[in-house]
Amino acid sequence: MATPINAVLCALVGAAFWSVLGFAIARHLLPRVLALGAAPVIGWAVVSAASLPILSVFGFSALAVVRLAVLGLILAGAALLWLPALAPPDPQPEVTPGWIAAAATTAAILAVAPALALLPKYSDAGVHLAAPIFDHSKIAIIDAMTRQGLPPVNPVLAQPDAAAGHLVYYYLWHFSAAMLALPLHIIGWEADIGLTWFTAFASLTLMMALAVWLSRRAGAAIVVVALAASASLREVLYLFFGNYELEPFLQRPNGFAGWLFQSAWVPQHLMAASGVIASMLLLGYYAQRPKLGYVLTLALVVAASFESSAFVGGVTFAVAALASAPLLLGVIERKRRVIAILGLAFAGAVALGLATPFIRDQFAFIAARGGAGAIGIHPFDVLGEMFPQPLRRILDLPAFWLILLPLEFPASFIAGAIALVAMLGTRAAIPEWTAARVLGVLAGAGLAISWLLVSRFGDNNDLGLRAVLPAAMILIAFAAAGTLAAPQRGLRAAIAVFAFGGLALSLPDAAMMVSDNWRGSATADEAVFAQTPELWAAVRRHAPAGARVANNPLFLADLTLWPANISWALLADRSSCFAGRELAIPFAALPPERRDAINDQFIRVFAGQATPADVGEFATKYGCDVIVVVPQDGAWANDPFAMSGAYRLAESREDRWRIYVRAR
Repeated sequence: MATPINAVLCALVGAAFWSVLGFAIARHLLPRVLALGAAPVIGWAVVSAASLPILSVFGFSALAVVRLAVLGLILAGAALLWLPALAPPDPQPEVTPGWIAAAATTAAILAVAPALALLPKYSDAGVHLAAPIFDHSKIAIIDAMTRQGLPPVNPVLAQPDAAAGHLVYYYLWHFSAAMLALPLHIIGWEADIGLTWFTAFASLTLMMALAVWLSRRAGAAIVVVALAASASLREVLYLFFGNYELEPFLQRPNGFAGWLFQSAWVPQHLMAASGVIASMLLLGYYAQRPKLGYVLTLALVVAASFESSAFVGGVTFAVAALASAPLLLGVIERKRRVIAILGLAFAGAVALGLATPFIRDQFAFIAARGGAGAIGIHPFDVLGEMFPQPLRRILDLPAFWLILLPLEFPASFIAGAIALVAMLGTRAAIPEWTAARVLGVLAGAGLAISWLLVSRFGDNNDLGLRAVLPAAMILIAFAAAGTLAAPQRGLRAAIAVFAFGGLALSLPDAAMMVSDNWRGSATADEAVFAQTPELWAAVRRHAPAGARVANNPLFLADLTLWPANISWALLADRSSCFAGRELAIPFAALPPERRDAINDQFIRVFAGQATPADVGEFATKYGCDVIVVVPQDGAWANDPFAMSGAYRLAESREDRWRIYVRAR
């Protein structure tokens, strides 16, 4: 099981390393406040995007990671000690070491909330988990990289017609976790917890810096932390209307939520959102001061954002950058316009070059899935079954803005929108109008994409759910800035009422969310789950690093909201030949019908209803080197592998497990 001490070690090492490198870079490109706040994001993005191709060529090992880290620290130290800061001369509040320490401590404390969700929860009955662990089944990617190197294998599926087990996913966030896990000698689960904390911390420091920069008030940083801790109004509405009255009127909660929720569930998308915001800031300042440092940094940050989330760092950033182009070109001096455009073209070429493997894989993934296009136009589903379908489709358009956004972002949507319009409408109210306006464009682009576009990769509209993240972060920053520095006193009062009123009404939902993350959900399978580390240790004795394991995709299915093979993902440290439908959705480049047929076959075999042909296909078609059967499987009593010539029994423990290996 993951241990908190190793997760804390990972978090602190990552935060220190990436922040130092990021500040060494950002201090030459951004005002001091922004450089401090954006340093963790920029440091993570530059190091991760640059390290992936280097380590892919020279080998991914603990020694190679340490060598790169030492080189990075030497360069950062030289830049900090001997190169003068060349940041833009924006007026800003005095930022003392004490203020920096207080702001960082506040962010660090709130960042614990999402990390808590991923720790194992111990009780007298066994070990259980919190709901967000479902989306962290991707921990298997981290273990696959630390175990087998780069490029990463697909830990979920191996088939000859599925690119020979090649992983098709935007995995840079998980690669950076593996970079921490290897030299620190910790497991992927612990690295995932540490990086989730770091991601939350980095996004908070970025929002805090934005608020202070916009308002020129150091106190705005604390307001950011308060607003980021807000959640939905649903819990308050349930008290008045009840679930049954509310949900026919509205759709059930589906993951379209604010910072507190998404930081625990999808940190890779949150890190991409932070990278996109940093990229837009760099673009805004580049338009004023076209220099090579902006070009190189921008290329790496853009590439890192896409390689962590095709939806946020790809689609959302592309739309926002295109929409910002006329604004940016309009402020570039005419005599420098050609050079500036060439610089942007070079940055784009470098970013595309770095991201080409990911882009190629995404197109191949879409082609292999078949069916309709990857992205379509469809208004976000807001209203429920109370409304007939044709009318609902029309009413969903205004309901997104009038109902859903105030409902899910009660502390930041209305307050942030008022502050954004008021502050951008008064040029003298903010220090760098161009950079601030491109943030407004990014917020509008993210909201518009969530409103009208839909992704068709899986069961969820991940594009709509995640594109809102940059907008949510920007609105938090503007709301915090507006409470202290909106142009008129009346506006400041109105922004504060909406911000803190929404925060107060959302506290019941926020408290329940943090409590659930801390306590987890007790289940019938928690006693069995407590014993699975011993099971997987036994499996590893018979499974070499490159071996693939088959076990029941529904093993301990009640540990998660949806039936995921979470015990394997967290503890096996071995790839699966098929880990189940829910995990295959994002990773298996298969048409849905084929994926579901394989899932049904695996469930049937482990239910004890296998045919002789099924067992043979496990060995030849799916490449299963090791089979794990446990008493919870129907196959325990009706074991098809015991009678098969394709496998031999390697280890048996009474009432615990049987481990078969493929006969050679």
